[in-house]
Amino acid sequence: MSGIYIHIPFCKQACHYCDFHFSTSLKKRDEMVKALAKEIELRKTEFKTETVETIYFGGGTPSLLTIDELRFLIETIYKNYKVSNNPEITLEANPDDLVIASKLTANVTLRADIIDNKMLSPRAQSRDFMDRIFYDYKSIGINRLSIGIQSFFEDDLKLMNRAHNAAEAKACLAEATRHFDNISVDLIYGIQNSTKEKWLQNIETALSFGIPHISSYALTVEPKTALASFIAKGIIEDVDDELAHEQFNLLKNKLETEGFVHYELSNFGKEGFFSKNNTAYWQGKSYIGIGPSAHSFNGKERGWNLRNNSKYIQSIEDGILPIEIEELTKVDHYNEYIMTGLRTMFGVSLSKVELEFGKNYKDYLLKHAEIFIQQQLLYIENNHLKTTQKGMFLSDGISSELFKLN
Repeated sequence: MSGIYIHIPFCKQACHYCDFHFSTSLKKRDEMVKALAKEIELRKTEFKTETVETIYFGGGTPSLLTIDELRFLIETIYKNYKVSNNPEITLEANPDDLVIASKLTANVTLRADIIDNKMLSPRAQSRDFMDRIFYDYKSIGINRLSIGIQSFFEDDLKLMNRAHNAAEAKACLAEATRHFDNISVDLIYGIQNSTKEKWLQNIETALSFGIPHISSYALTVEPKTALASFIAKGIIEDVDDELAHEQFNLLKNKLETEGFVHYELSNFGKEGFFSKNNTAYWQGKSYIGIGPSAHSFNGKERGWNLRNNSKYIQSIEDGILPIEIEELTKVDHYNEYIMTGLRTMFGVSLSKVELEFGKNYKDYLLKHAEIFIQQQLLYIENNHLKTTQKGMFLSDGISSELFKLN
């Protein structure tokens, strides 16, 4: 199984916590879409014998692209790669993009092919227009939406500088669930001034729409972000790790009670709704990253495209892939397996460690894991090293203590 990730490096505005690569200027949008398509073509030799089973539009904000632009990129993949009969095609989307029709005014008339030349009320126009948006997504092959809700509370959204409001978040899910079964929503916990009750309400609101997958992340302070600047200047308080840990446990307990499987540190899904794209990453499958800042992996090497829209476009137009390659050592592979394995419910296979890396690696792992087993952060089950509930939240830190050095 292989996947293609396409990074759409545009956003309406900058979220205060985000350090992903994007631009709030859409001036080079047309050139960027053409460059993305050309990179897809240039890299087809990398998947000569591979079948593409997942296509993921991430960002940035992929829902800023038109249906025609998305269709063009998907068709370019089909023309240049062998694609499975039923690939998972995910679109990351923001609520405000999906409910844009709700902002129609009374004097707006929809296209004749949508409303059959009849005048409708603004509310009916809005519903009909939204129906068309979701219909168009499905018509070009998109079968999974990942919607960046983050919170259903207005004060949280303003603190994070999200482009949507709480009403749009709910309206978006009400409409999306009428058209798509496979939907994931993003929620952020550990937000300043949050409470246990407020966080529980966020979770319950998402569940009320019948959402089968939730990705949830702790609010983190990344260098050079607006959030980091505000905290440094004392404008807002720093994040509270204890609060984040408490809300993580609340999330885990609540969702597992509702039938969700906690299959990866930040991901919870009903059976049959796990993200195939992300699961492939954690299992070390090959994938190609298209677009500025996108990462790729072929089993032996990692690559990443430069983080500059103009330079990326120029390089692609010149027929040169703007990618930097790193060949992974045996130690690199081991460390990555430990990190990804402990983040998932599958854990780290001790048999695999011994088979692929050698008995000395297995012995090293068990020796350094012993202290975490004693602290009830790790345990061994069916010859797999796994995190306990308490250990799951700390898995990244635990992994780093189990790494080997080159």
